[in-house]
Amino acid sequence: MERHRLIGLWLAANGSLVDDANVLHFAPEPRLTELFRERARIYRSADLDPTHGDVVLNIEDIDLQDNSIDLVVCIHVLEHVDDRQALKEIHRILTPGGRAILMFPLVEGWQYTYADPAHTSAEARIKYYGQHDHVRMFGRDVRERIAEAGFDLSEFTAEEPDVARYGLTRGEKIFVATKSN
Repeated sequence: MERHRLIGLWLAANGSLVDDANVLHFAPEPRLTELFRERARIYRSADLDPTHGDVVLNIEDIDLQDNSIDLVVCIHVLEHVDDRQALKEIHRILTPGGRAILMFPLVEGWQYTYADPAHTSAEARIKYYGQHDHVRMFGRDVRERIAEAGFDLSEFTAEEPDVARYGLTRGEKIFVATKSN
């Protein structure tokens, strides 16, 4: 998948952020699990489904101690859950200076995130959010939502020639949210 290649490209340049870290990876994808597990000091995957992760954790109510994780990997999860609550919980469990690697569908042409609780059917969610289990489509204000949770934010966007070389989605971003020291 394009996002796996984008994460791989980011890791090639920023792998030291993962090296020797205590990593918690929500909704793990097998290829990304390999990339992070081989570099981390401690790697745990987490999912609501016990067959999909090392531990069962709810990202909206993470049953871990405060300041206990160095790096959270959260790829295409926030569009499925209460993103503000999830970001608050991620911030709580990260160590000072800890980071969260975030990816999600983003429409840069929209100023505001679109979510309507009336869209409960699979058909409506596909129509408005692009997938039956999404509950929002993020707009540019997602940066403010991340900052409101207490994070400093940086972004990584691949550029040419890497976009063409690796078959990446032009403009797709990795957000790196850092908890202040």
